[in-house]
Amino acid sequence: MSAVSYYTAEGLKKLRDELDYLKSVMRPKASQDIAEARDKGDLSENAEYDAAKEAQGLLEMKIAKLEEVHSNARLIDESQLDVSKALVLSNVKIKNQSNGMEMKYTLVAESEADLKSGKISVTSPIGRGLLGKSVGEIAEITVPNGVLKFEVLEISRD
Repeated sequence: MSAVSYYTAEGLKKLRDELDYLKSVMRPKASQDIAEARDKGDLSENAEYDAAKEAQGLLEMKIAKLEEVHSNARLIDESQLDVSKALVLSNVKIKNQSNGMEMKYTLVAESEADLKSGKISVTSPIGRGLLGKSVGEIAEITVPNGVLKFEVLEISRD
């Protein structure tokens, strides 16, 4: 049994869309590839057939994994979150105490993290360090090359 994962509405929709695509597009394509390879003759010496069967097995494994993740997914109710503290779905503006650099991140579930778009996981070192902090507090975050200190400047929600 896998752990419960928390998703935003957008993240849950993305998960459902990927699962639907794999089931409705990729699964029939895999079956078609096997049928085409089977038509090419002796199965005992047909590498194309073996490759198609292996690809189908990998696809089915991926579908099963996504179905398990989806069945354990929970939607985050944003109306129940405290806006005075940094929590999941908070937009947090922080200032690095050592170099004065300011950054803005959105704290999200691990499955939705995307550093390029400013979304960091609450399970990452910085995300864990910021959780529960209020404006004005200093978050001391242990990273591989030492301890970073970030001041929480602003917390908001979209």
